[in-house]
Amino acid sequence: MDRAAALALLNEHCPDQRLARHCLAAEAVLMALARRLGQDPGLWGLAGLLHDLDYDQTAGDMASHGRLTRRMLEPLGVPAEILKAIEAHNAENLGLTRDTPLDIALTCGETITGLVMATAMVYPDKKLASVKPGSVVKRMKEKAFAASVNRGHILLCQDLGIPLNDFAALAVSAMQEISDELGL
Repeated sequence: MDRAAALALLNEHCPDQRLARHCLAAEAVLMALARRLGQDPGLWGLAGLLHDLDYDQTAGDMASHGRLTRRMLEPLGVPAEILKAIEAHNAENLGLTRDTPLDIALTCGETITGLVMATAMVYPDKKLASVKPGSVVKRMKEKAFAASVNRGHILLCQDLGIPLNDFAALAVSAMQEISDELGL
């Protein structure tokens, strides 16, 4: 599946622009992670772009989130490693484990996007350009800030051999590169 087809699916299944922007941010972070780790940025970016296709349909049913996306994508020939990672980003609710670098990267990469976006929103200009990686790391310690963001998932970056400070810098930079698409 190429990016154009993936974007068409995203637009079809995620009409909520906040969710679509989250998926675009996840794509950018996953591509940056792939480059850092010597992996295929196109493949990893596709995982980030498609990971929440079923989010609106499974709202309130986290025991299905990821599985429905897998069922949507399997007939389209999406690589098995992407399908597995999409399920694994919701591993706790599906009784799965995160076994591969892509499984881990999708989980930490898509999660940090929420913290970076929330950090941008506290600046007067509400722009990603204002966000510094150190501010994201500082906000990690503030449990009440963006309370729904799973800090444990973000810290999985360390399982990839990437310290939190470096991961925050990677994510902020990746998201700043597409700030116009993200509306921030």
